[in-house]
Amino acid sequence: MLIELRAENYAVIDHAIASFGPGLNLLTGETGAGKSILVDTLALLMGGKSSAEVVRHGAEKAVVSCVFEATAGAEAILEENGIDTEGSEIILRREILASGKGRVFVNNQPATVTVLKQLAPELALVHAQTETLTSFDQEQQRILLDRFGGIATGAVEETHARWRAAADKLNDLLQGEQDRLRMVDLWSYQHKEIEAARLEAGEDESLETEKRVLANAEKLYAAAMGAFEQLYEGGASAESALRAALKNVEELARYDARFNEAAQQLAAARATVDDVSDTLRDYAEGINASPERLAEIEDRLALLDRLKRKYGKTVAEVMALGEDVAQKLAAVEDRDGILKAMRADLEAAAKEYRQAAGALSEERKAAAARLARLAEAQISSLAMKARFKVEVAINEQESAWAAHGWDAVEYRIATNAGEPLRPLAEIASGGEMSRVMLALKVAVEESSSKARKKPAPRTLVFDEIDIGIGGRAAEAVGHKLKVLARGQQVLCVTHLPQIAAFADQHLVVEKHEAQGRTKTQIRVLDDCARNHEVARMLSGAKVTETSLQHAAQMIAASR
Repeated sequence: MLIELRAENYAVIDHAIASFGPGLNLLTGETGAGKSILVDTLALLMGGKSSAEVVRHGAEKAVVSCVFEATAGAEAILEENGIDTEGSEIILRREILASGKGRVFVNNQPATVTVLKQLAPELALVHAQTETLTSFDQEQQRILLDRFGGIATGAVEETHARWRAAADKLNDLLQGEQDRLRMVDLWSYQHKEIEAARLEAGEDESLETEKRVLANAEKLYAAAMGAFEQLYEGGASAESALRAALKNVEELARYDARFNEAAQQLAAARATVDDVSDTLRDYAEGINASPERLAEIEDRLALLDRLKRKYGKTVAEVMALGEDVAQKLAAVEDRDGILKAMRADLEAAAKEYRQAAGALSEERKAAAARLARLAEAQISSLAMKARFKVEVAINEQESAWAAHGWDAVEYRIATNAGEPLRPLAEIASGGEMSRVMLALKVAVEESSSKARKKPAPRTLVFDEIDIGIGGRAAEAVGHKLKVLARGQQVLCVTHLPQIAAFADQHLVVEKHEAQGRTKTQIRVLDDCARNHEVARMLSGAKVTETSLQHAAQMIAASR
């Protein structure tokens, strides 16, 4: 339920506060006082589009805010968006700067317009006169029918997503066939070139090492043999010196045990020199200064460099690319099998969609018949003789498949005897359209409330739904609003006393001039003031005793 609505520097409103209660809340006042502007502020708080034009002349920004009773669904939405709840209330606020920029706050925490749009279905449904006449297209008619019938479209959405994904996958394969054939030639060439190279991981590094050895064979041989001579073979070699030193130290150790360790160290050093000497000799003997082998290595390295320039920075990357193109070629060779599998997947997905969409169509047809009967009865109760029908047209062509099914829903009506049923949008009278919309809303909301066995957790807002009607029709509309308000909160802007008499809470919007500026005030009327306001609506500017008595009778009769 909407508890409070505030507007500051919004259009002609400088500062206004409206408090609402349960049941039917009616707003009345002189034309231009700002009644519909209040509805616009609530629509803005439900995620409507903002504009710098709404900022009051001379002000830096407009601020609108409201307080709703929290619902479980609304709290879940806040939690999903990382917004803390504040007790049993939800506070929404929007600021529109004169520059056109704006900010959104939910429970005094920064938020986005998207969050407001997510909260809107849980908190309030706003039906402005312009929205009623221009926005109730076939999509909205389908949504209303589904709401009436409690119809869930989740199964159809899932099967449609699977079918769409399968179709896109197959189309991508077929549409890219020409490009794919060109790529096959490239892949074949790459595969052959890489496969012919017979690459081995890390071979470029090992070949570079061998190349350095072969290119410097004489230097390496001389260095190795020189070190061998100095360590072992020469007359003054390190090995000879160590052997002589070891003999003397061993002689010392025979008489003084302190030299035992030194003898062991010299023996170890001599063994190390022997090992290094053997390694140097073997290395020198293994050097093969073969020009043929060097040329062979240089050719191989040139091939590897060419492949790395084309296919990767390393031999490993070139080998990986070769494996990748081989897999692609294998997939192309198995194209017929892939196409067959894709078409089978697509047909299976299409079959699932047909089954789900067909079941959904049957649900909609049954709900359409019930809604047509209830809506026609509701329209008749609003002093309007009409025939009403909800048509569900099935189009099984794939071009008509959608996430919500393949049905086109259209409401048709005949407001005069003998006339054919026509689409709802072709009704010429705004008053007739208003009554039809009210009848539909009442039928849907009453049905939804019964299905839930509790009132809908939202506020319904009607802006000047009484345009174009009067007399008995107006009284019927007031009674219908009263019935609708038994299960949920209803806000309605009206100019008719026949409707105002049904209010559970009556608010009057007034404007006056102060210090050269227009100011707006909203008052909740007590019984006496309410009687006076209904009398004003009956007789105009001058309230008479007769109009006061008539107003009292109307209010008493509405109860």
